[in-house]
Amino acid sequence: SIRRRMNDSDTEANTKAIDSLLNFETVKYFGNETMEAKRYDASMERYEKAAVETWTSLSWLNMGQAVIFTVGMAWCMAMSAREVAAGTQTIGDFVLINALLMQLAVPLNFIGFIYREIRQGIADIEQMFGLLDQPAEIVDAPDAKPLQVTGGNVVFDDVHFAYDPDRVILSGVSFEVPAGKTVAIVGPSGAGKSTLSRLLFRFYDVTSGKVLIDGQDLRGVTQVSLRSAIGMVPQDTVLFNDTIQYNIRYGRPSASDEEVAEAARQARIGQFVESLPQGYKTPVGERGLKLSGGEKQRVAIARTILKSPPILILDEATSALDTNTEREIQAELDRVSKGRTTLVIAHRLSTVVNADEIIVLERGRIAERGSHSALIEKAGLYATMWNRQREADEAEERLRKARASDEFGIVVRGRRAGEPPSPVD
Repeated sequence: SIRRRMNDSDTEANTKAIDSLLNFETVKYFGNETMEAKRYDASMERYEKAAVETWTSLSWLNMGQAVIFTVGMAWCMAMSAREVAAGTQTIGDFVLINALLMQLAVPLNFIGFIYREIRQGIADIEQMFGLLDQPAEIVDAPDAKPLQVTGGNVVFDDVHFAYDPDRVILSGVSFEVPAGKTVAIVGPSGAGKSTLSRLLFRFYDVTSGKVLIDGQDLRGVTQVSLRSAIGMVPQDTVLFNDTIQYNIRYGRPSASDEEVAEAARQARIGQFVESLPQGYKTPVGERGLKLSGGEKQRVAIARTILKSPPILILDEATSALDTNTEREIQAELDRVSKGRTTLVIAHRLSTVVNADEIIVLERGRIAERGSHSALIEKAGLYATMWNRQREADEAEERLRKARASDEFGIVVRGRRAGEPPSPVD
């Protein structure tokens, strides 16, 4: 209908506006402000056209209804006037009929208005009804029980999984994370590393096989109890547009101000927060833009400390940070994970050398497993990845030193100060 097209156009315009505003830096990097404005204008033009059609149709409907009422009343009054002229009705009867028609017209007109509003309302919330009618992908079993965590032992038993039946993500993955130990998952991009954390949180159910915590199949426990037992420090920390205190307390909403401050101090961010003019009431901005990458990760660590889960997942928690910040954050993560069952999903292999076991995934299967030293001696996929990353780190360190020297005038655009420029210069 016209109303649905108007709603769709409005949604499209709002989506494009929000998308360009949230990614304003990318828009400015490429100088595409004019292009984004044109895209938004095109969506608004479609909305305007649909809106004009909607209100035009309503105007015609209102006018038609008014004409019908007016013609009907005029006809009834004419008939009554003829009866008065014929002497079968009195003037009082004529006035009474006129008053009754006026009283009848008002509720009939109101009923028509209510009917139109209901039809428009149904069209407006049609998408919401469609969303509510969608069945949940993951539901608790009728006999599901709360998860009982005794030690935090995690087992993946012959796990197969695919988001799409035509593209298998995990195939026959089996490993154990003993209680209180740290197991690292590494491998090339697309190997299925992050999928393991989603299965452990039970965002999805395995296609076949089992995921167990202390011998309890995740499909047989309640989702609330499962997720309350697991903490996550992700790669991209999501912060709400609220205060630092609110974002830390998100790990345990019932925590007191003192507990929030203690968690921040343990995450080594308390001193920084307390030095701010507004302290823990400092707003972090949209998506935490007012904090640096390292500060956001420390807030995420404080949030996890406050939750105090027996099982911890570190999903590439330092991959987006520079080398110095990575070392500082990694030291905090090592301290937080001590004594907890920890599953580390890592891109930078330097962060997992101390893991009790390292599992190398390749194309959804376990290619290698063992300690860091054993995998290096094996000279397989892990050793190849390690050597490549070490070479990249060494090159980055040389570049950093060169830039530092350049600040003092020793290195100028790739040549020593005082040296004559090359022909290509």
